[in-house]
Amino acid sequence: MARPALLRRLLSCLALASVVAYPHVDRARAQALHPQQPQAAESEDLSIELVDPKRLRVCADPNNLPFSNEKGEGFENRLAELLAGKLGKTVSYTYYPQATGFVRMTLGAHLCDVILGFPQGDDLVQGTNPYYRTAYALVVKAGSDLETVATLGDARLKGKHIGIVAGTPPATNLAANGLMGSAKPYPLVVDTRVDSSAQAMIRDLTSGAIDAGVLWGPMAGYYARKTEPPLRVIPLVKETAGPHLVFRIGMGVRPSDQNWKRQLNKLIAESQPDISRLLLEFGVPLLDEHNQPITAETLTKAP
Repeated sequence: MARPALLRRLLSCLALASVVAYPHVDRARAQALHPQQPQAAESEDLSIELVDPKRLRVCADPNNLPFSNEKGEGFENRLAELLAGKLGKTVSYTYYPQATGFVRMTLGAHLCDVILGFPQGDDLVQGTNPYYRTAYALVVKAGSDLETVATLGDARLKGKHIGIVAGTPPATNLAANGLMGSAKPYPLVVDTRVDSSAQAMIRDLTSGAIDAGVLWGPMAGYYARKTEPPLRVIPLVKETAGPHLVFRIGMGVRPSDQNWKRQLNKLIAESQPDISRLLLEFGVPLLDEHNQPITAETLTKAP
């Protein structure tokens, strides 16, 4: 599936399916890769970490909405513009499909300096503080008898055709509840330039080919709003068995980029209300630390 490609390993934690160790780049090679960046003492600026002082260099997928695309239509594109404005930089991208090899071919190759969406705890990169928390979600038609289902163990799901992205954590929950026999699997790893398991699942749900679908929250929220009438999105926060389905998402930088990580952490803290509003615009089902939904209204009431 496309992401959370970053979420793929997420999940397992959405799969950057196999662990990809990106190559070591020593100081000399780094300067060869970026001759425009002068040698400098580490205390002077971030250039020693290969972070461009004039550009926010973002690693991104060229066609993976709602996260990013080459037209700048994703929420990570919008987030990049927000952060760049605060840093006084311009935005540039290194695009590469978010599948196996994404980290190695982008961040690890020093072609860009930050991945804007990465699950907390994934050791492929050094993570910043998280800037949102969300979950896998059940997607159903509004007004159906499944609209009030809260867990995958609900008896009303028995015998239903449920769409599931193969290899993602909720597949284990479906199996544990005896639902895989009638489930419809969708591929985990696809070329996002030409395919989308999330869009295929939503099409099948609206046509009646499946009765419900289970998707990563940002994708569920984004595509559910594009149907007419909109689909119902139920974050799976009440599961009591099986893999954890709620995750914190931050940004990913190289393990050596300590100053850069601290700068991003400061930006996240200062910009959190604006970031949350941006995510809500894209339908991302945001959750607080108690698994309660974060809405525009709760943001307005926050001190």
